[in-house]
Amino acid sequence: MKTDCRFLRLLVAAVAVSMSLPLQAADKAGVRVVDSFEVGDNVYVRAMAVEKSANSLWVGTSVGALEIDLATSRPRNTFTRQDGLANEYVFAIGVDSQGYKWFGTNAGGASRYKDGKWKTYFPMHGLADYWIYSFQNDRAGNLWIGTWAGVNHFNVTTGKFRTYVKELINEWVYGLTMDGAGRMWFGTEGGVTMYDGKRWKSWNHKDGLGGENPEKLQASANTGLGTRSRHDLTTQVDGLPSYNPNYVFSIHAAPDGSIWAGTWGGGVSRYDGKQWTSLTSHDGLAGNIVYSMVQDEAGVFWFGTDRGVSRYDGKTWTTLGPKEGLFDQNVYALAVAPNGDIWAGTKRGVVRIAPR
Repeated sequence: MKTDCRFLRLLVAAVAVSMSLPLQAADKAGVRVVDSFEVGDNVYVRAMAVEKSANSLWVGTSVGALEIDLATSRPRNTFTRQDGLANEYVFAIGVDSQGYKWFGTNAGGASRYKDGKWKTYFPMHGLADYWIYSFQNDRAGNLWIGTWAGVNHFNVTTGKFRTYVKELINEWVYGLTMDGAGRMWFGTEGGVTMYDGKRWKSWNHKDGLGGENPEKLQASANTGLGTRSRHDLTTQVDGLPSYNPNYVFSIHAAPDGSIWAGTWGGGVSRYDGKQWTSLTSHDGLAGNIVYSMVQDEAGVFWFGTDRGVSRYDGKTWTTLGPKEGLFDQNVYALAVAPNGDIWAGTKRGVVRIAPR
């Protein structure tokens, strides 16, 4: 895909203009959209990451990446293939322990950036696959990379990759997180796998992952192994909502030791170390497809779903959708800024939510 440079120049201008005009969105329980910027009618925001040391928000879209200055809410940089990205469609962003920014792309491998210098990794360098969907640092300062062909462990000192496939419940890895004990958790298309440095353990819907299907939605055939041709990144069957509770889009390790997994049609599931329990739209969640999730410093959860953003403080639910200022109801990416603001990425753009 060739990117139109004129579009990127217009994008920078649009960001600057829209960020200078706060939205007067509806106020729900003190939660409101206060700023927004557009990235294009047919452009998707798929990933976001905060770099605290630079006070930056990195935004991955289907046409490139942006760096936003969180102090001014204005763009610092835009990056495309012409600047060094392997592919403009960015599905994951991570910042490693050495300050390198990593961009996981759709069929373009992983590109690493720091101080104006780029390096791209392909399978020929040890990367498991060309499709990259998540990054996570571990206690040793090394980087884990989720791909469509297993997970990589990248040693930042030696530059060597190690790939794990058979140890996972499914090779299609979308979410990564590390808990307080240093254990790594992998959200895949077939369930959740945990690695504690010595042993691997997995769970799926038979073990309690993912809520039930009271609406009797049609099961999705997009099940992972052997179905690469069906990976079109849609969540509908024949134009209708579908159900695949083993499919985990996002995963998060909470400070209390619990693990939260966002599923396809089964809502969000919580593992307390013994069993899984689920929260769905029947409990107050906006939608049962949970693409993204974050937890702010107050311990409040924010879930990006197929029907808006849900805020959950353990008792009360608050949902924001297009009527409250979101560009689209499908929320693919979330990030928490150092000041506590929540950034939400959808098709067409990004909004900033003031949590209080």
